[in-house]
Amino acid sequence: MNPTDTPMKNSSSHPSIWKRAAVLGSVCALSASLVAFTAAKEAAGTKPEPLRIQVSDAPLSTAARGFPSFSPIVKAVAPSVVKIAVSSEAKVSQMQMPEGMDLRRFFGPGFQMPNDMQQGQQRHMPREQGVGSGIIVTKDGYILTNNHVVDNASTIKVTMTDGREFNGKVIGRDPKTDVAVVKIEAKDLPAMAFADSDKIEVGDMVLAIGHPFGIGQTVTTGIISAKGRATMGLDYEDFIQTDAAINPGNSGGALVDVEGRLIGMNTAILSRNGGNQGIGFAVPTNLARWVMESLVNSGRVERGFLGVNIQDMTPQLAQQFKMDGAKGALVSGVSPDSPAEKAGVKSGDVITDFNGKPVTDSRHLKLQVGSTAPGAAVPMNVLRDGKSVNLTVTVKELPGDKLADATPAADKADDALHGVGVSDLDQATRNQLKVPSSIKGALVVDVQEDSVAYDAGLRQGDVILEINHQSVKNAEQATSLCEKPASMVSLVKVWSRGGTRFIVIDESKAG
Repeated sequence: MNPTDTPMKNSSSHPSIWKRAAVLGSVCALSASLVAFTAAKEAAGTKPEPLRIQVSDAPLSTAARGFPSFSPIVKAVAPSVVKIAVSSEAKVSQMQMPEGMDLRRFFGPGFQMPNDMQQGQQRHMPREQGVGSGIIVTKDGYILTNNHVVDNASTIKVTMTDGREFNGKVIGRDPKTDVAVVKIEAKDLPAMAFADSDKIEVGDMVLAIGHPFGIGQTVTTGIISAKGRATMGLDYEDFIQTDAAINPGNSGGALVDVEGRLIGMNTAILSRNGGNQGIGFAVPTNLARWVMESLVNSGRVERGFLGVNIQDMTPQLAQQFKMDGAKGALVSGVSPDSPAEKAGVKSGDVITDFNGKPVTDSRHLKLQVGSTAPGAAVPMNVLRDGKSVNLTVTVKELPGDKLADATPAADKADDALHGVGVSDLDQATRNQLKVPSSIKGALVVDVQEDSVAYDAGLRQGDVILEINHQSVKNAEQATSLCEKPASMVSLVKVWSRGGTRFIVIDESKAG
């Protein structure tokens, strides 16, 4: 390499470095000048120009949303949902130490027990208070809410969204559906329109409106997760399930569709911690409306009555009764002189349609019959020996406000059935077990716990009435019918604890 080449390359790069240094120096000098200028302006009292932020107060356009806003619906229905604050009378408590308890064991021998605890003095407990929600359903002040919101309430305060407050009066309550009606003295109130809850579908979008935790009216959204739920152990249940957030205080609030129509009244949640976990339940409007109208018009709920013991169909029972599917309500007993008996209903019938609507199970039949006006003549379809039979039944009012229903017990006894012992019914046993004189059959005196009969539900004290559709009058007849069964599967009708039902015992599953 030529020694003169290196200085030439080096010299060609130096001017570039110096030019950059000169530019940076100029920038620094300019920055210093600007700082000095700004400082001079501030020193002279001149303020910097204010920020000019562009703000658009126009509402979000539908096209820009990509999804509809619920604000118009909320504005329309929110005034119809009210806050209900209740308080109950102060309770009197008897303060007395349990017998045999001596607090000196814990506080020492010098401890003196208070006189009121020694003498059992009465103490007044503070008034209980609670907050729930309600729905205005008429312009003259009728409000729909839950029974558990106003139960035992001595005072009721109803607060509107505009701040007005009214004293409320309970018109009626129905613990069997957890529905109650409250009345306030007012006019021209914003009443909410009802929808037909039978037409809702799983997946429909809904809004839940109420007063959770008493913090103020709150709106949440979700979908209908399921229909026809029974979760609270009430006599009449047909809940709508939703994942819209429902919390304590939402009880009695509204569940509305995307058109702002009432489809249900929020009632309960399924939760492990007391708060929302995405499983809430609402009384459907068709059920709530029927209860409300009955309470307002007659002061009580008038429920229909058939006079049958019913139970759900199972695949095993469906096979025994020659049915393709396990739909309908199986009649396991018919009360004498009842509407069902007069209509021609027989034990072993499967009710598949009632008053023009399909019967899915015993619970739905109970709801359908209960909501039928007493005195109404309605069509009914039953399956009998695999054939369809059309009947007409005139529904009576439920006597004693208690519907005849299947008792969850079993009544079977067959010497031929492994692990089952039977005997005849005598008068002493009838008196002890309260078996009516009209019941004829074989008394189950023993059921081994490892037997198939026990697994099927047969218990000591049950009375076997039929085996494979053949009547049983005594223990000998029960044993005879089971000695040489044509099949390992037996259909047994039993009486137990005041009711009758069918049981399928499959001895092929033994062992």
